[in-house]
Amino acid sequence: MSEGYGRVSGVTPDSTPDRAPLRSWLPGFVLLAAIWGSSFLFIKIGIRELHPLYVTLGRVATGALTLLVVLAVLRDRLPRDRRLWLHLTVVAAFGVALPFTLFGYGEQRIPSMLAGIWNATTPLVVLPLAVLVFRTERLTTRRAVGLGLGFAGVLVVLGVWQGVSGATFTGQLMCFGAAACYGMAIPYQKRFVAGRAESGLALSAAQLLLATVQLAVVAPLVAGAPPAPAALSWDVVASVLALGALGTGLAFVINMHNIRLVGASAASTVTYLIPVFAVLIGAVALDETPTWHQPVGALVVLLGVAVSQGLLRWPRRAATTTAAAPAVPTVASRN
Repeated sequence: MSEGYGRVSGVTPDSTPDRAPLRSWLPGFVLLAAIWGSSFLFIKIGIRELHPLYVTLGRVATGALTLLVVLAVLRDRLPRDRRLWLHLTVVAAFGVALPFTLFGYGEQRIPSMLAGIWNATTPLVVLPLAVLVFRTERLTTRRAVGLGLGFAGVLVVLGVWQGVSGATFTGQLMCFGAAACYGMAIPYQKRFVAGRAESGLALSAAQLLLATVQLAVVAPLVAGAPPAPAALSWDVVASVLALGALGTGLAFVINMHNIRLVGASAASTVTYLIPVFAVLIGAVALDETPTWHQPVGALVVLLGVAVSQGLLRWPRRAATTTAAAPAVPTVASRN
């Protein structure tokens, strides 16, 4: 779908292949985190001269073109099923067009590094919707504890003890809304799109094409006519092209490579590195400085995500025995 957890991808298998050598996947893993972490910088630069809707339109159109080229090189093709295209229309709206645009609106009000931190909250929204709405997951004690920790971290990031109002608060809500859109799109895709015979590359290219059409209709109605490309500075044009070609096109190919090497679950842990790169790049390139509670809250959020996804577990109790009955080996159940 996008930065972080919510990225454009039709790849949903949770298989775990044989463990690949570290050197075969770690460079791509770190590069992917750097690309998605830098996306918030490019958005910040793009909205200097472009409406957020036109930043998103340029991004998805460039990303769609990039993936279509890759499709042609690999001799793959777009989906043919009409019902699948209807489902992909929903995913394109909630997983691409709307969240990309909300991050743009949000970054008009808050630093890019803070937007990167909010992107990490996506898994906290995915799980409740997957459990309560789409019924693709079940809620366990471990996951409930992780959600509680995560949302406590959200309150710390917001700095609720300081009061919640003003443009900064609105911008943070917009970025959290973007994460919530990803939270809807991911379980929706898992239920209605996962398991298809079409390749993940084809499904993602279709999503970007549909998002391009959606934005091409909405952007002129909301933002008016776009500025002439010649009137834009080179850094704005380059940022929009980088968002599409790198952050949406090349990043998907790298993510596909990582999934094939280490499995979807391990590849998804790139979520934890994206805020780190977003903060570092924002500090170096834009001279942004976070307040103390924002990185602290981000760490609490990531801790909650790690617990809810089973990456951190509490010790299991040892089986107890009595003198009257010998111990019987049992298989410990997972939460």
